[in-house]
Amino acid sequence: MDTCSLLIATYNWSPALDLCLKSVAQQKLLPDEVIIADDGSKKDTRDLIAVFQQSFPIPLKHVWQEDEGFQLSRIRNKAIAASGFDYIIQIDGDLILHPYFIKDHMKLKKKKHFTTGSRVLLSPLTTQRLLLHRSLDVALYSKGNRNFFNGLRSKWVRAFLAPRYKTGSKHRYYVKGCNMAFWKKDLVAVNGYNESFLGWGREDSELAIRLINAGVKKQFLKMGGICYHLFHAEASRDLELRNRQMMDDAITNKMTWTEKGLNQYLETDAIPAAKY
Repeated sequence: MDTCSLLIATYNWSPALDLCLKSVAQQKLLPDEVIIADDGSKKDTRDLIAVFQQSFPIPLKHVWQEDEGFQLSRIRNKAIAASGFDYIIQIDGDLILHPYFIKDHMKLKKKKHFTTGSRVLLSPLTTQRLLLHRSLDVALYSKGNRNFFNGLRSKWVRAFLAPRYKTGSKHRYYVKGCNMAFWKKDLVAVNGYNESFLGWGREDSELAIRLINAGVKKQFLKMGGICYHLFHAEASRDLELRNRQMMDDAITNKMTWTEKGLNQYLETDAIPAAKY
């Protein structure tokens, strides 16, 4: 069945989450539920979600944890455990989704595969205008954006590129954590995100490495699954070198499992092992 959970990671940027949730509500194909993976946001985010929950067209869950620094892997694992459907589409709360975003992902889903996509990088001026007017009309307010071609749709080109784009040795593990999709049972089989990753960076690539090592193939959603990334200052990269080393270790040791992962939040035997 064409069912899925949409997982949205957020941290203390409620105006951006406001636009993100509005774009979800306008999807041509709605997900079956939305789960906000909240890494310790303050009251304004909680209040915003409560307002949306009153009229949102699908169930909207809020999974929150204490703010103990950048703990994206942990909150994503908690949200994955809370999901109620077999397929999970994962985004960040600073994205505006094209109306066909969910539909494009669901058309491409395939057993024994996970998907990663692209994003259009909005300029500071475009972002400012969209937030000021609480608008989803990217075309109306656009000026100076990057990655223009990531905003094009073509089902024929999409199908051709899916198994071919960024699959060579140089890009084998290339993913964008802000635009990915997985079968939940595949995430369970590798124990989800490695919570040893702290701070910004590489937790999504390390997960992709373990999935690939476990026999799950990567496909790329190009010319579809369009999303627009609101501009913001970069997070601190103080721990990137440490995180990169853990990623390299997963490659060298052909790892398929992390000890500190998803199983902490799953009920015993709640989800069967990955079988096809």
